[in-house]
Amino acid sequence: MFRFLHAADIHLDSPLVGLDRYESAPVDAARGATRRAFENLVRLAIEEEVAFVVLAGDLYDGDWKDYRTGLFFVDQTARLREAGIQVFVVAGNHDAASQLTKNLRPPDNVHFFSTKKPETRLVEAFDVAIHGQGFSSRAVTEDLAAGYPIAEPGLFHIGMLHTSLEGREGHVTYAPTSARVLAQKGYQYWALGHVHKREVVAKDPWIVFPGNLQGRHAREVGAKGCSLVTVEHGAVVGVEERSVDVFRWAVCRVDVDGLATTVDVLDHISRALTAEGDHADGRAVATRVELTGSAACYEEISANPDHWVQEIRALATGVSSADVWVEKVRLAMSRPIDLAALAAREDAIGSFLRELAAVADSPEEIAALREALGEIRSVLPADLLSGDDAVDPHAPELLTRLVAEARDLLLARIGREEKAG
Repeated sequence: MFRFLHAADIHLDSPLVGLDRYESAPVDAARGATRRAFENLVRLAIEEEVAFVVLAGDLYDGDWKDYRTGLFFVDQTARLREAGIQVFVVAGNHDAASQLTKNLRPPDNVHFFSTKKPETRLVEAFDVAIHGQGFSSRAVTEDLAAGYPIAEPGLFHIGMLHTSLEGREGHVTYAPTSARVLAQKGYQYWALGHVHKREVVAKDPWIVFPGNLQGRHAREVGAKGCSLVTVEHGAVVGVEERSVDVFRWAVCRVDVDGLATTVDVLDHISRALTAEGDHADGRAVATRVELTGSAACYEEISANPDHWVQEIRALATGVSSADVWVEKVRLAMSRPIDLAALAAREDAIGSFLRELAAVADSPEEIAALREALGEIRSVLPADLLSGDDAVDPHAPELLTRLVAEARDLLLARIGREEKAG
C-alpha cells in the first residue's frame, strides 16, 4: 500500500484579485496566500508519509518577477527531499517552457517532464510508472494524451496532463482530449490540471481535476486543495479531498422575498454571513453578497444603495469567529408590485413600462441600444474590459439586465414622488 498527493494550478506568487480596492479588506491575511497553501501541501505530504507528489501544471503564474519565486519552490521541495518524497511536475500554459526566462536547478527529488514528447518515469520501490508531457508553449491545441504510451502489465500507471478535456466553462481549451482517449491507455489514475474547480470526471479509471490550491478571486469559491490517493494491490482504493488553502472566497446569496423591513433584511444577511464564516474552518473569508427577491423595503434600499452597501459591509464585522469581509454587494432585489397591472394602465407609467418591456424582449432593440452605446466602450478603463470582473457594455445579457435595473430605479423614483405629492 502507498499514497500520493495530486495537486495542480498552484500559481505561486499570483496575487489575490480585488482585495485592495476597499478599506478594511483583509489584505494581510491574503498576502502570500499561494505560498502558504503550498507550504500546507508540503506539510500534508510529510505528515501523511506519501510516496510522491504529482503537480499537474501551472506551478507558476507566468515568468518570475525575480528569483524569489524559484527559490521558494526549491526550499519547499528540499523539505520533501529530506522526507524521502519525490516530486513530479508537468508544465502548464502559465509555466510553459516559452513563458519562463529564469531557471533554477531543483533538488534531485524533483523531476520536470519533457515538453517535447511524452516521457515515462519509474518509481521502482512502488512499481509505479508515471507518464507526462509539459507545455512547450502557452497555447497547446493538439491532443498530447494521444501520444502517451499504452500501459504495460505489472505496474501502477499514472498519467499527468494539463488539459481542458473536451472543454470546461471559464477555461481556454488547451491540450484537448476526452475521457475515452484517456481510458484507452489502460492507466489506473489520470492526474489532471488546468480546471480550477475540483471534479472527479470518472472512477474507472480515476480521472481527477483536484482544482487549484488557493482561490485567487471571487469566482474561485469554496474549499481549495489537493487529492490524497491511496493505492493497494495495484488499484486505487481511495481519493480524498484535502483542503490546504489559507484564504477563502464565497458568494452569499440571500433571498429577501417577502421581508418587510430593512431590519429583517439585515438580520437575514447577518445569519448568512455567520454561516459562511463558520464553514471556513477558521480561515479569513471574502464574500460577495447578492440580494434577490422582492421586499417591502425595496424602495428604501434602492433610494440610497451606497448606504446599504456600507451597512452590509459593517455587518460583517464580528458575525463569526472567522474574519469575514464583504468583497462586493449586488442589490438584485425587486419591488413587490404587480408590474403587469401597472403596465396595463393608460397613463405615462403604463406606457413607460410597455416600452421598456419591448426593449428588453426585442433582440433588435437591444442591438440598437448596443449601437447607441458604441462610444462607451472606447472610453472605459482597460481594467474594466478584461479580467475576472470584466464589463462589456455591448453584451446583450448585460444590456437586458441594465434595462430591468433602470426600470426598477425609475419606478422607485416615481413611487417616492407620488408619495411626496
